[in-house]
This record gives sequence, C-alpha cells and structure tokens, in this order.
Amino acid sequence: MNHWLMKTEPDEFSIDALAKKKVEPWSGVRNYQARNYLREMRVGDGVLFYHSSCEVPGIVGIATVASAAHPDPTQFDPASDYFDAKSSQAAPRWSLVDVKFKRKLKRVITLTELKAHRELKDLILIRPGNRLSVLPVSKAHWDFILDLE
Repeated sequence: MNHWLMKTEPDEFSIDALAKKKVEPWSGVRNYQARNYLREMRVGDGVLFYHSSCEVPGIVGIATVASAAHPDPTQFDPASDYFDAKSSQAAPRWSLVDVKFKRKLKRVITLTELKAHRELKDLILIRPGNRLSVLPVSKAHWDFILDLE
C-alpha cells in the first residue's frame, strides 16, 4: 500500500463535503507531475486530506483511493473550467481517481506544526516552492503524522 497527500481548498471541496458524498472523483488536476502520481495510485492506498489556501492550512482527514486512475471527463467538456482542447478520447491527457472518505482527524495537524518536526524535513509538502496538489508520502512520514493526532 502506498500513501499520498491530496490538497484541496475547503471552500471548493472540504473534508466535510467528502464525508457527505462518501466517494468523489478527484477531477481537475492539470499538472503533469500530479497527474503521474494519480496514475501510480492503487485501490486501497491511504490519502491524507489537506486543506490549503485557508486560514489554517493542515491535514484534516484520511481517505482511501477507491478506483484505479482513469480519464478525467472534465478534459472533454467545453463547458468545464478544466476543458483541454488538445486532449482526445483516443489519447486523454488527464486522469483522476475516486477518493473515499475514511474519517476526519480529531484535530487539524497544521502546516506550521508539520514544519516544526525535524522528522518531517523531507516531506514534499513542506519543501519551498512545492505547489503540487497530489504528493507521495512515505510510510514513515504517514505514521509520524498520524501519531501527532
């Protein structure tokens, strides 16, 4: 099993929205590295659900990958903000996975707190300049972060 972190802005799609929906397609990823990470995901992989671009950014919950990567339908929809005219059904450029709610954390593990732990110095999330919405997380980092809860 692999471990991942997925960032979302809570005013766009929050952990509470995922809890209500139970399973949600993680659509709209338009960065090639993040897309490649989506394509590496396997059903059952763990996901740290991270709220970004908000007053207190941090890890707020846990989800699991509920489907293998498949073409993101928003790339084919001219009415979508994520439409890609260069993508085709025969050769789709963008992928998504379905994400299944597991649970909310007992508390938010803030970005500030994550940065304060030497054990997490190699966590991609806290590297300067990191803007990816989908990131791999090592088993050691996953375990350490959940122990902070």
